[in-house]
Parts: sequence; structure tokens; C-alpha cells
Amino acid sequence: MKTLSDFEFRNQRVLVRCDFNVPLDEKGEILDDFKIVQALPTIHWLLEKQAKIILMSHLGDPGGEPQAKLQLRPVKKCLEKYLSFPIVPIKDYFGSRSQEAINLLSGREVILLENLRFHPEEEKGDLNFARSLAGLADIYVNDAFAVCHRSHASLLVPNFLPSATGLLLEKEVTVLGRLRDNPRLPLVVILGGQAKGLEAKLKLINLFSQKASFVLLGGLVSQAIEDQGLSFEFPQKIVLALDAPGALDAGPETLTIFQEKIAAAETVFWSGPLGRIEEKDFCQGSLALANAIIDSRAFSVVGGGETAWFLKKEGLLSKFSHVSTGGDAMLLFLSGEKLPGIEALAKGMN
Repeated sequence: MKTLSDFEFRNQRVLVRCDFNVPLDEKGEILDDFKIVQALPTIHWLLEKQAKIILMSHLGDPGGEPQAKLQLRPVKKCLEKYLSFPIVPIKDYFGSRSQEAINLLSGREVILLENLRFHPEEEKGDLNFARSLAGLADIYVNDAFAVCHRSHASLLVPNFLPSATGLLLEKEVTVLGRLRDNPRLPLVVILGGQAKGLEAKLKLINLFSQKASFVLLGGLVSQAIEDQGLSFEFPQKIVLALDAPGALDAGPETLTIFQEKIAAAETVFWSGPLGRIEEKDFCQGSLALANAIIDSRAFSVVGGGETAWFLKKEGLLSKFSHVSTGGDAMLLFLSGEKLPGIEALAKGMN
């Protein structure tokens, strides 16, 4: 895959697929701007190169129909706060006025296309829609790792334009690739959170347990595995939480065992909290786990929306070596699955 360094961006129209799918409150205000902040390095790079920047993203799941509550207005407002200049919004991507606005872009200006998922063609992976998006620009940049496991039209633009990885996507692939293929040992893997996607998590457990010293399982994942009596290729490396069924947080016995394993690690991967972290009374186990990872001074990779949100709330994000923006995309990538968004970049028309 080509990177930003492989292109000359001056006065080029650059279509950037970002992931601005941020949580909103009932008033439409952003609850957590982590993903927007992670996209800023690529935007700043392109601004410095005097590119004509066209940003695009989805927000929520409007089902292919415009919804006022899922317009990108709060994202635009947030971007303007960080960039310190106005962003130009465009609703009708392909109308004459929009084309004129894009054609009149100068270097160091930014356009934001309205929610991609207002168009049913996006989630259908419609190649004609991808071709139309490509017609808006000269170069395509994918900086949306968290959606690269989708075969959506905005990720298939490399079929029609010279394309590059953004700085965020490049970093995600580099760090997670090293974690998957050549981690610094001893490696300890911790999986918690919800039991959904259990099949993918089982694959990840079996893959990681070939190299990891221990795979520590907590939260509803641990309970589901115990309830179903599931088996593993390396059972001696699997450590299940000792909490009572239905427990809303990790107990002292579980934490003592987990902390002991983490203390000896050179690399730690953590995805998914150990308890109901949205409630103060049940987040102490996850907080103790986070601090154990920090104290170990191991190379630490964490990911998943819940985990990142919790660490930001506790002011601990910067204490970890890498916080992934991906949830399912991260787990599938680490499992060795091919992600359509990344495959499109690798096979595109560069």
C-alpha cells in the first residue's frame, strides 16, 4: 500500500475517508471526540502540503435515508474547533453547486460531505457510487481503520483513483501487524466486554495463545465460554475470571491473578472491560486492570470503543503505547482476516 509520502498533494483534490462515527447525546452533542482527534494528524499533513481536502464519513445507522439527528453538523463544529477555521458542508455531493464548490477549493481549505449512509448505495458497496465519489477528487486517502472490515462503497474508491493510507490507518496496520505477527515476548492477552462476536473472539484466542504466555478472559466473554463449556487448542494458557455468575465487576481473586500475569509481560493486549464500566460502582476492576498494565511498563495495545471511552474518562489514554480506533476491525485484523478496505488499497489502481 502507498502512504502519504508517495504523493505530491499541492493543489490536488484529496478525498479522505475518515471515521467520524462518534457517540452523541440526546441533544446531538458529541460525547467522545476520540475518533475525530485521531484523524487530525492526516488532515494537518494534507493542509501543510496545500491539498484541497474533501472529508467524508458515516455517522450512526440511518438505513440509507437522511435523518436530521445524524447529520454531521456536530462533527463539523468539532473539526472547526480543532482546525480554527470554517469547514464547508456539502449535502448534495454531485449537484452543480457542489461541483462548483469543490472546483473552487484552494489549498488549505476543507469540505465535509454529509453522512455517507444517507445514500443506500454506500452500505451496498455499489461500485457506481464509488466511481462517482472518485470523480470528486484526484487522490483518495483511507484513514478509517475502524470500518475497513466493511465492503462499503467509500472504501472501494481505490478501484478508480490513486490511493494512499492515512497516518492513522498506517499506524494501526503497523502496530497491530507487529502485535499479531512478531510481538515482544512474554505476551499477555486480555479479552473482556460483551459476549457478542464470540466466534471471532474464539478464533483470536486460539491464534494468540500460540504465542501468548496467557490469555486472560473476563466480563461476559468469560461467563459465556464457561457456560458453553468451550475448549481451546492451548487450554493451559487460558485463564478464566473467578467471579460468580452474573457478577457486574471483577472481584479481588480475579484481579490478583490477572495482575500477577501482567506484571511479567513485555507486551499486553487488552480489549473489553471487566465490568459494567458505565456505572461507577462496577468500574473498579477495569480501573485496577488498566493501572496494572501501566505499572508493568510493557508495550501496551488497547482497543474497542468501550475500552477507549473508559480510559479517556479516567484520563489514562496517554499512558498506553497504542489505543486502536477499531473494534470489530481490530479483532478481525488480529485474527488474520483480510479486511476489504485494506485489500482495496493494496489492489487499487496505483
